[in-house]
Amino acid sequence: MCSHTFFFFPKLSSLFALSHLSQQQSTMVALSQSTIQQFFLKTCKPVNPLTFPQIPLIDLSKPDSKHLLVKACQDFGFFKVVNHGISLDCINKLESQATKFFSSPQLLKEKAGPPDPFGYGNKNIGRNGDVGWVEYLLLDVKPDSHYNKLQHPENFHCAVDDYVTAVKNMACKILEMMADELNLEDRNVFSKLLMDEQSDSVFRVNYYPPCPEVQENEIDGGNLIGFGEHTDPQIISVLRSDNTSGLEISLQDGSWVSVPPDSESFFINVGDSLQVMTNGRFKSIKHRVVANSKKSRMSMIYFGGPPLNEKIAPLASLLEREEDSLYKEFTWFEYKNSAFNSTLSHNRLGSFEKFSSKI
Repeated sequence: MCSHTFFFFPKLSSLFALSHLSQQQSTMVALSQSTIQQFFLKTCKPVNPLTFPQIPLIDLSKPDSKHLLVKACQDFGFFKVVNHGISLDCINKLESQATKFFSSPQLLKEKAGPPDPFGYGNKNIGRNGDVGWVEYLLLDVKPDSHYNKLQHPENFHCAVDDYVTAVKNMACKILEMMADELNLEDRNVFSKLLMDEQSDSVFRVNYYPPCPEVQENEIDGGNLIGFGEHTDPQIISVLRSDNTSGLEISLQDGSWVSVPPDSESFFINVGDSLQVMTNGRFKSIKHRVVANSKKSRMSMIYFGGPPLNEKIAPLASLLEREEDSLYKEFTWFEYKNSAFNSTLSHNRLGSFEKFSSKI
């Protein structure tokens, strides 16, 4: 039986009406060239494929996976996992429910929004002027949350509940393997924050519709912004997307590389909070989504966060002799407020660093 339900607060309609999910039946509001321009970004310098290191691929069933997990967090802050134990049936059930929602009439979708903070969003991301070519559902996953604004809430609620339970357990397993490899005495030092009843974890479904008015490369040197560049403020993020490309990650030299899609695997990235807890050993990677002018894309992301009153600081057991803590201690509530009151691309950890030149 499912134990979670979700509640959104209906308010004003969103800025634009988007297409239905079916490309054959899609219709869109005609957009002016000036309106489309705001969704474009200039392409960063390209990556030489001969020098681009491959995204780490980790088989969770292999005995060397703990070592590879830590290495990937230190080198990239991002990796793909296979043999994760989550059934395709669980994934497909949620994707089917999400597809039904995003292919619903616009007015019906808007009854589940706008997000304040939870609910349906359309193009406007956050409260600081960021925009993207995206529709989304942002859901609270606490047991006492309520959601009764969908057309068939019981079906959606069960699919989300089963999926979130599965990916949270996988995330906790990964975090415990990391703690083992780091030789931490408390194997649950990271995972217990996600398992806590007051964990401030959230779940997000992003839908990037095609944009018929825009042809790729129509604006010289530009790409259509689906979701602007950012790091995730939580501890860990678990991403699953369909087989449409669009996700890009930033390398240390500032170049952007496309992540090949894989609908049967999961992508994991380190969040800001885990970077702090490891005193910068693990890297919170900057990433973004470039939308497609012809194909839709859907992604589902579990953001594993600590309780609001949890103090976030480098673990003493990870500080080597005479090693300085690089960050000031803060609560997750303080950091969350700071992060969500800034623009996506802002260096959110900057004001919490003690020695910014060392990061």
